[in-house]
Amino acid sequence: MSSEVIIRSGFRGLRYVDGRFDQVLDPGRYDVPVSRWGRRVPKVEILIVDLRERELNIKGQEILTVDKVAVRVNIITHFRVVDPVAAVERVADYGDRVYSDVQLAARRSLASMTLEGILTNRNQLSEDILRDVEGVSAGYGVEIIRADVKDLIFPGNLQDVMNRVLTAQRLAEAQMIEARTKADRERLAAEADAEAKRIRADAEVDALRRLADAAQAYAEHPALLRLRELETLGALGANAAARLYIGFDKHSDQLND
Repeated sequence: MSSEVIIRSGFRGLRYVDGRFDQVLDPGRYDVPVSRWGRRVPKVEILIVDLRERELNIKGQEILTVDKVAVRVNIITHFRVVDPVAAVERVADYGDRVYSDVQLAARRSLASMTLEGILTNRNQLSEDILRDVEGVSAGYGVEIIRADVKDLIFPGNLQDVMNRVLTAQRLAEAQMIEARTKADRERLAAEADAEAKRIRADAEVDALRRLADAAQAYAEHPALLRLRELETLGALGANAAARLYIGFDKHSDQLND
C-alpha cells in the first residue's frame, strides 16, 4: 500500500527514510509506501522545497550612522533557494536567516557611513548589503539576488536642517562661481592690456631701429640725405600755405646791415 506525492515545477522534494536524508526528487509523481497493520515498512517522508524567487521586506530598521544620526531604513530583498538540502539541514529556517543576515548587514554598512554619504550615494548602501550577505547565504544554500534600499526616513527636524544646509551650499557655490568669473574677467583684461603695451613697445623699438638705420645710411651716403631734402622741398612746394626759409642764418648779417 502506498500514497502519492506530486512535486511541481519550480520545487524540489527532499526524501527522508526513517529520518535520514535519502535523495533530492525532481518534479514529478512519486509513491510513498505506507505501513500496514502487522507489517513494518521504512517510514518515508518527502519535504517540498520552493526554489522560486521570493521577496522579503525588512521594514523600519532604525540605525545610527557614523555621525550619530538615527535613520530608519526599509529594504527589499529578493532571494531563492539553490541548494535545498543545505537550506533545510544547515539552518532552522532559511527565510528567518535571510532576514537577520540582511538586517545585520544593513546595520554594519550604515554604521560606517555618514549622513551625507548615504544621501549622495544610496546605491552604495545596497551594494554593501548585497556584498556582505551573498557569501554568508551561499553557506546555507540561498542566493541573494537583490537587496535594495527602498526608503530612508530621517528625524523630522533633520529635514529642515538638511534643507538649510543645501540652500547654504548652493549659495556658496553661486558666490564661488561669480568670484571665479570676476577673476577671469580681470585676468583677461590684464592680459589684453599687457599685450597692447607689448605691441606698442615693439612698434616704438621698431621705429627707433628704422630711424637708426636711416641715420646710418645718410651718414655713409650724404647724397641720400640731399635727395631726401629735395623730396621734402618738393612736397612742401606743392602746398600753397607752406613757408620756406632757406639760408636764413647765412643771410642774417646782410639783413642787419
